[in-house]
Amino acid sequence: MNQIDAETQDAAGDRKLWALSAVLAAFGTYFCMYAFRKPFTAAQYSDVTVLGLTFKSVLVTAQVIGYSISKFVGIRVISEMSPSRRAPVLLGLIGVSELSLILFGAVPAPWNAIFMFFNGLPLGMVFGLVLGFLEGRRVTEALSAGLCASFILADGATKSVGAWLLKAGVSEYWMPAAAGGIFTIPLILGVAVLARTPPPDQRDVEARSRRVQMNRDDRWLLMRKYGTGLAALILMYLLVTILRSIRADFATEIWIGLGEPAAPQTFTTSEILVALGVVAVNGSMVWVRDNRRAFQLSLQTCLAGFVLLAGALIGRMYGLDGFSFMVLVGLGLYLPYVAIHATVFERLLAMTREKGNVGFLMYLADSTGYLGYVGCMLFKGAFNHEGEFLPFFTVACWITCAVSVICLAVSMRYFGGHRMGRMNPPS
Repeated sequence: MNQIDAETQDAAGDRKLWALSAVLAAFGTYFCMYAFRKPFTAAQYSDVTVLGLTFKSVLVTAQVIGYSISKFVGIRVISEMSPSRRAPVLLGLIGVSELSLILFGAVPAPWNAIFMFFNGLPLGMVFGLVLGFLEGRRVTEALSAGLCASFILADGATKSVGAWLLKAGVSEYWMPAAAGGIFTIPLILGVAVLARTPPPDQRDVEARSRRVQMNRDDRWLLMRKYGTGLAALILMYLLVTILRSIRADFATEIWIGLGEPAAPQTFTTSEILVALGVVAVNGSMVWVRDNRRAFQLSLQTCLAGFVLLAGALIGRMYGLDGFSFMVLVGLGLYLPYVAIHATVFERLLAMTREKGNVGFLMYLADSTGYLGYVGCMLFKGAFNHEGEFLPFFTVACWITCAVSVICLAVSMRYFGGHRMGRMNPPS
């Protein structure tokens, strides 16, 4: 009996150890990926204009077009990817991205903008590859929340690295490649650890359902079966993605509009506070064992985010300082954004027991979200040449709040009540 207890304790210790190593590796890998994507946004690129547009807007749009195309490609690639191929494909994608940044520095402006497109093109599939190592487990929310903390913190931190390199004398055009170079070795180490992560065990499968590769018929079946509810969630996610991307890519301009210094430490400090709040809320879902209840709570978490967002906008009208405004807006946006990544789709598959994987649902949502962001940037560039983002950002916040609350109401009704009785029973 003592031997059995000892073996049980050893097995529990091993699970805790791999879970800790997996979340640290996932966090580190995706954090480092941001160093290949975001540091260029810390620069102004004010020396060049293209057809009356600021060059920075052109670069952001070019990268996001590539990134959004990658999301559409990922709908098939990520959903069909075998576990053994994830690590080598991931490293190959990052290598293409860094090569594009080197060419961005070597080729004169504005012709180098094309390389920002090729920089974004491979990076859009990185998240799905990393998530594939974590989904379908009893502790997936905790693992995914740790992963999502990386893109909250990395957004500010890698822009801080970019700002630091600019202050050190690196040119605006070579700074992105230099930032990527700094994070190359840590990224390789993170991927190596992820590659050794064990697959979900039998208890994970019983609690969360088996996650499998999907073919075209599988994907269409899932969309047809839950189309209305998924459409409402994806529309909400589209709006949050647009707003979150504006806040991220034009943080410098928004901070200036708020009357706050756009210093490197400002980016990082605000995002640390956002990450702590978002990870604490979304990570706590791991303690909710019932899949249906966890799914509904995740939708309520999204709603809480929009309440915070509205509160920040109202507070700004009455004199709320810029730093508090940005932190509250960050919390308001990242609560639903991370809930989708960590819990909503994970528990949807777990409670319905449908054949599929979270990667497919995430890329279905992401492709729509980033396509919407491209359209938003084109609209912004065509109708506002002055580059003042704060008024534009404020209007976008109000629109997102209003439409997203309606979408949540639709999805709550669709996936709740009588429809739950027609779904496959959870384990």
